Amino acid sequence: MRILGIDPGLKLTGYGCVDLAEGDRSLHSEPTLVEAGVFRLKAGASMSHRLAQLHEDLCQVLDELQPQRMVVEQLYSHYKHVRTSILMGHARGVVLLAGQSRGVDIDELAATEVKKAVTGNGHASKQQVQLSVMAQCGLYEPPQPPDVADAIAIALCAARRLAIVEPGGAC
Repeated sequence: MRILGIDPGLKLTGYGCVDLAEGDRSLHSEPTLVEAGVFRLKAGASMSHRLAQLHEDLCQVLDELQPQRMVVEQLYSHYKHVRTSILMGHARGVVLLAGQSRGVDIDELAATEVKKAVTGNGHASKQQVQLSVMAQCGLYEPPQPPDVADAIAIALCAARRLAIVEPGGAC
């Protein structure tokens, strides 16, 4: 099964794609990294332009990689940053629309669940996630920018969830 992890943003949106061997749903099944990258949205452009660019870029990756499942980081809202959450909701909406329009199954995971799954700490720093993803994927350097590492971590968490427990369980 091919899984695409998305870390949505209005400046940078990270993506990471992993494969999980079909029929190999055991504790020894480890996902393999297929591709990862970032969509760099035009700084200073209008919100509508950046959202259209995100949609176009993501649809291109969906068509190219053909994932069976897409996993998006859930929206987290803090009372001190309500405006940021509202703006991020726009990017998440475009991501969800792109996946739905391509017929991809979509899941959402909380950032703390993803961080705990890949680092052992639900409140790990960006650098800890980068180093953990580097080690788990056998990379020679940490994925840059951190949005790429976050997206890979989302895909890894989702793949392990599918490999170990029934859908809907924890990572």
